[in-house]
Amino acid sequence: MFDIILSDETKFSCEEHETIIEAALRNDVYLDHSCLTGRCASCKCQVVKGNTYTDNEELSLNSLEKEQGYILTCVRKVKSDICIEAEDLGKYGLTKPQTIPAKINNIIDLTKDIKQISLRVPPNQKVGFLEGQYVNVLWNGLRRSYSIASTSKELEIQLILKNYPGGKMSQYWFNKCKVEDLLRLEIPKGTFFLRNHTNKENLIFLATGTGIAPIKAILESEKNQVELKKYKRIVLLWGMKNHQDFFWNPKSNDIEFFPIASREASPKKYVQNSLLELDIDFSKTVIYACGNDQMIQTNKNISIKKGLEARDFYSDAFVPSN
Repeated sequence: MFDIILSDETKFSCEEHETIIEAALRNDVYLDHSCLTGRCASCKCQVVKGNTYTDNEELSLNSLEKEQGYILTCVRKVKSDICIEAEDLGKYGLTKPQTIPAKINNIIDLTKDIKQISLRVPPNQKVGFLEGQYVNVLWNGLRRSYSIASTSKELEIQLILKNYPGGKMSQYWFNKCKVEDLLRLEIPKGTFFLRNHTNKENLIFLATGTGIAPIKAILESEKNQVELKKYKRIVLLWGMKNHQDFFWNPKSNDIEFFPIASREASPKKYVQNSLLELDIDFSKTVIYACGNDQMIQTNKNISIKKGLEARDFYSDAFVPSN
């Protein structure tokens, strides 16, 4: 049994067989995480003191980060008492996930390869989540993760799904699913949600494809409006292949929305190109990014070079299920 101490002085115990994330959750401590497989790097943090180990290659960390003592807490175990640069996110109201039944209530085709699925849970089932978190859907022995596109005030849980050719779950969503189908949900999951930031003037959201889903929920959340009004500028950069693929746009006039259709520009234009074009002070900015991992890593590197503090870049990378 070892002790883990966070930078906010939170302290909890860790068994030798547990990962740091597993120990934290057992002690009702919530650390940044998402995929829990060592691929998305959402759980990355720096070890200040102590020793850890893993059999995982931690491919989402670069060589410099490894030299500086950064680890992925979802795959790391401890072999001494340790201190890490991380905080307990429980103060934001995170709750432990629960497994509940749900039925498909509605199916809407948003584009030729994107659907919106609305799920309803039993009326006596209380479901709590923070806008930006995700849910695991369990069906026929499969488990797949999807960001929640609706707000916590809505009666239904909305998912926005892309058709991946050959994907087992995609075959269900796009060829078999029907209204009243029974599924199981593990909810809520992940730590991608709007934090309380001080001394920041600008808020930038970056998305590719269905990565817009959690950002949509964050921007539409009633309880986030007070926090959103603190910023002088709120910018949303969303990349899709063609303009006809954009199935949503923010209703607020306070949001500068830039839809980026990569295949309709010559040369092709991507989210990072538009980010570079922004006339904005990155040292006074916080960024939330969701979508493919390459987009996230590219824009993180660009932002830090332009003056963004690394801790002010929050992301939820979509990683392959297989």
